[in-house]
Amino acid sequence: MRAMLSKAVGGPETLVLEDAPSPTAKPGWAVVSVKACGVNYPDVLIIEDKYQFKPPRPFSPGGEISGIVKAVGEGVTHVKPGDRVLGNTGSGGMAEELAVEATRLVPIPAGMPFDEAAAFLMTYGTSYYALKDRGHLRPGQTLLVLGAAGGVGLAAVELGAAMGARVVAAASSQEKVDLAKAHGADEGVVYPPGPFDRDGQKALSDLFKQACGADGAHVVYDGVGGDYAEAALRCTAWEGRFLVIGFPAGIPRIPLNLALLKGCDIVGVFWGAAVARDPVGHQRNVKALLDLYAAGKIKPHVSEHFPLARAGEAIAHLASRKAMGKVVVTMD
Repeated sequence: MRAMLSKAVGGPETLVLEDAPSPTAKPGWAVVSVKACGVNYPDVLIIEDKYQFKPPRPFSPGGEISGIVKAVGEGVTHVKPGDRVLGNTGSGGMAEELAVEATRLVPIPAGMPFDEAAAFLMTYGTSYYALKDRGHLRPGQTLLVLGAAGGVGLAAVELGAAMGARVVAAASSQEKVDLAKAHGADEGVVYPPGPFDRDGQKALSDLFKQACGADGAHVVYDGVGGDYAEAALRCTAWEGRFLVIGFPAGIPRIPLNLALLKGCDIVGVFWGAAVARDPVGHQRNVKALLDLYAAGKIKPHVSEHFPLARAGEAIAHLASRKAMGKVVVTMD
């Protein structure tokens, strides 16, 4: 089989496409013939050894896949060879075949194509866990989403709308805001490029406040970080929840007096660890997400497809922050 491998620490240009041995299914595991692999921001970090998990080299990036079960190991009963599945894998997805713990695999609904299946679990899983379990978002509340046209951001927009919230989408261009509005956002904010001085941060916070209204945002979904975080925290409602998702603009330094003045919660969202700690809760969330998909309330927006041989370009494109929705690597 072919695999895109990280053999040395570095950016997407260091990845190499090589032949590798086909994996086997040990007890409790399954081998999947991968059809598609979603590209996510952790893929940018993991090849540079900047992510929380550092798999031994050589390894393939790619933390979510879809495909067909090729073989199962002893004790595996909930999937069988020939089943169409999706799964979160952490890494290893940018390869034609992958061995994975069978408990990580979920059967794909009959009407879901492989590219959408590979773009489903990490973004919607992260955002649903964030909004439901960590943000306690309720109908009628205002949700501010930063980075609203990216993978997790657009998922948060759709889920916020499905959960009955008033959704304010913030992004770096009108084109991105328009995409978020097409996926359920009620209002939009185009924010300027950072970094910001104090006057710039105040102006950005005023933009957020105008869009969110006098009461502010009951829940802020911050998938951007950097100087945008403080500006968004300043428009959080009294006893609101500020969700820490990711840092493509850099790790912010938050003055904690703002949390005191707002009476708000700053809440970390680490979906991967939550899945490992509470697999039963994760399965409930996956079922709820698949029900929302079947009802037509959420649908992955796959903006670009890259073949396996160009997987490095796919990761670089995501890192450039120009991607809208999801980028998918396909094996065929």
